[in-house]
Amino acid sequence: MSQKIVVGLMSGTSLDGIDAALVNISESDNQKIQVKLIHFSTLSFSELMRERILELCDPNRARLEEISLTNMLLGELFAKATKKVVAEAGLEMKDVDLISSHGQTIFHQPEGKPVEGYNLTSTLQIGDIAVIAERTGVMTVGDFRTRDMAVGGQGAPLVPYADNLLFRTKSNGRILANIGGIANITVLPPSDSDEQVLAFDTGPGNMLIDAFTNRATHGKQTYDKSGELAAKGKVDEQWLEELLTHDYYGLPAPKSTGRELFGLQYANDLWNTKTDLAPEDKIATITELTARTIADECKRYVDSYKISEIFISGGGWYNQTLRRRLQKHLPPLIRLGSTDELGLPADAKEAIVFALLGYQCINKRPNNLPSATGASMPVIMGKIALV
Repeated sequence: MSQKIVVGLMSGTSLDGIDAALVNISESDNQKIQVKLIHFSTLSFSELMRERILELCDPNRARLEEISLTNMLLGELFAKATKKVVAEAGLEMKDVDLISSHGQTIFHQPEGKPVEGYNLTSTLQIGDIAVIAERTGVMTVGDFRTRDMAVGGQGAPLVPYADNLLFRTKSNGRILANIGGIANITVLPPSDSDEQVLAFDTGPGNMLIDAFTNRATHGKQTYDKSGELAAKGKVDEQWLEELLTHDYYGLPAPKSTGRELFGLQYANDLWNTKTDLAPEDKIATITELTARTIADECKRYVDSYKISEIFISGGGWYNQTLRRRLQKHLPPLIRLGSTDELGLPADAKEAIVFALLGYQCINKRPNNLPSATGASMPVIMGKIALV
């Protein structure tokens, strides 16, 4: 049995900081892979850093010089996060075989646009892997999404590849829902089923809730802890029905989205259109929007995929109001749980997944899931910075 110690790095749309997962990936002679978390750590972003990244996500404010500088700066911070998680685990950098970084997305455009005779999609993750490799002395893999796009995929979601590899069972279907800034689901049929694994972004996760909380508290809170503010408010049903008419929710899978559709500009527009609503009512309604859009997509597959349980990861798991609303909209026999039950802590899952994607890359194995991204074929995603 072979083993590798890998650090997976993830910074998502919530912009809380860099998640680092130190994992042991072992593989038997028949290529049965097991992933075990050794230690998980987060390097929080300063408010200044968070604002810097947000500015780069705004096409009206982003400047080329700042994009280039922040690419290198994030490389330094990803390296710092790596050293932090390794030190906290009581290991040294020489013990680490590989670093695998998702990077920080600042632009994602999965719909094709005609340019010079080509129909082009594009995506941009920054946090230079050469800097990470140089500062740590460890081979580093990154920039995964572009290869999937090169064969017609949307470059997202990528987590379902690992969901399919690690969590599919014979007895029943499962849905794995990750509620980060954007919410996405992986629909796993029983392993003896003819149904395909499906995965896609359902729409906003915590992104709009966080933006509303920030506005309601005048910057004192960046997220609604445990859903306490939403619990104090009342859902405006008429406004909710209007919000549910957004074009994205009617698109067929596979589909992906991000800050371009559901970011700060959209949040500000929504906040300002409802001047007659109390702040808590606004937060309650937008929390209900996240719960409804996730539940509505899950319910489509309950019967055909024999779904009996849904496991949640990401920060949304800790929003108790969101969880209650989600459970309310699901069929009563569906059990809601955390990915902790599967050995993947809710906070650490995405970082662990990118450790696995990097491991498969250096072993020259396809690591995308075409049924999830819409790619025409399986490909090996990732670029490598050697040391």
